Amino acid sequence: MQVIETLAEGLKREIKVVIPAKDMENKMNERLADVKDKVRINGFRPGKVPVAHLKKVYGKSIMADLVNEIVREQPTQILSSRGEKSATQPEIAMTEDKDEADKILAAEQDFEFTLSYEVLPPIELKSVEGIKITREVVDISDEEVNEQVLKVAESARSYETKKGKAANDDRVTMDYVGKVDGEAFEGGTDQGAELVLGSGRFIPGFEDQLVGVKAGDEKTITVTFPADYPAKNLAGKEANFDVTVKEVAAPADVEINDELAKKLGLESADRLKEIVRGQIESQYGSLTRQKVKRQILDQLDEMYKFETPKSLVEAEYNGIWSQVNNDLAQSGKTFEDEDTTEEKAKEEYKTLAERRVRLGLVLSEIGEKAGVEVSEDEMQRAIYEQLRQYPGQEKQILEFFRSQPGAAASIRAPIFEEKVIDHLLTEIDVTDKKVTKEELLADEEGEGSAKETKKAAPKKKAAAKAEASEGEEAAAPKKKAAPKKKASEGDAE
Repeated sequence: MQVIETLAEGLKREIKVVIPAKDMENKMNERLADVKDKVRINGFRPGKVPVAHLKKVYGKSIMADLVNEIVREQPTQILSSRGEKSATQPEIAMTEDKDEADKILAAEQDFEFTLSYEVLPPIELKSVEGIKITREVVDISDEEVNEQVLKVAESARSYETKKGKAANDDRVTMDYVGKVDGEAFEGGTDQGAELVLGSGRFIPGFEDQLVGVKAGDEKTITVTFPADYPAKNLAGKEANFDVTVKEVAAPADVEINDELAKKLGLESADRLKEIVRGQIESQYGSLTRQKVKRQILDQLDEMYKFETPKSLVEAEYNGIWSQVNNDLAQSGKTFEDEDTTEEKAKEEYKTLAERRVRLGLVLSEIGEKAGVEVSEDEMQRAIYEQLRQYPGQEKQILEFFRSQPGAAASIRAPIFEEKVIDHLLTEIDVTDKKVTKEELLADEEGEGSAKETKKAAPKKKAAAKAEASEGEEAAAPKKKAAPKKKASEGDAE
């Protein structure tokens, strides 16, 4: 077999592989010898079929199998022998001429094919001693914990039926049917729906018109869906809701005590406060982690400048651009609404894609040299977390991971990346800094910030500022339309 490099331009490589017809014929004859004693052909005793006849009957199919095996196995072996790693699956080109293909299968012509690929660039790791990180830390006050506990208590408060008219903070239980242009629309009907007036859960104007109703009242409420309502068939349209009030109930006083905790499945009010404090710490810790990671990535970005494989950059850019356009379509906005143009957005997202690829290669090299690995248990937990987010779709998600070779890699990559960050934090200079909650929550949208979060959802000037969180591939199932504000708000039903 001849392996000839025909192109070495930057990271691009092209390799011509030639296997002489004689070698192909020898391989075919070896296969024919293997099947000689196994095949049964009318007119011949077992094991007595002439090789020439076997070749006539099975030659082409065996040669076709050999060709498939070669193009499946040889690229990996060739790259390994050259000490190269391909950025993506190498492209394989071979003759499409039928006459030439027939000659190859008949072992009358050399078998040739071409490999085209980009190599991963060599990365010489640099010392991380110069990286300095400021880790923002917030002290959680008892007052903040008590405020959150009060919100938990209010969400779990009980209501007592009352005979009078409904007022703000009362809970109304009702049946309703929503109509647009006289026709009931999907998701606009419910029975036994509970709504606390003044909660802001339903679209503007709906709750206000329920103030003053009594049990047994029937009322038609007219509202207009917001222009940015997720259900496009309802956005901006006027709707009538025929409402039948079943019950009006007044809220009971909220008391934070052991009885409340037990109602929530906990042993005491102290335990409730402990859990709430832990949740707040987790939320702030996540924000702190994001900012620390951003600082690390920004400094690594300054340290490493090298050519990136165009195929990887293009794939990353296409993913970002698709998400951006989907988000704009869902919000009903344009690039002009986001104070930019499509051309400017494309350029900035291409720069972001190149940065992500370059940093990904650097983190991969750091992790490999440090022996960072993702365990099977970590993979299983991550997959379980995906299943937990989409109840009722577990079977489809598991099938997706089994059938798609890249699916597991999409789960592994963010875990690996976070473990590399953990490794770096043991080697770099980290200084803790006490900050207020407001300072921690302050958004950083400087031109040079990493924004390595992967949702790329258009926010303020979003076309120029991509945000992202590794591994968010699937959109969460939308809620039914109903008269609620937005499906994405996560309002309790």
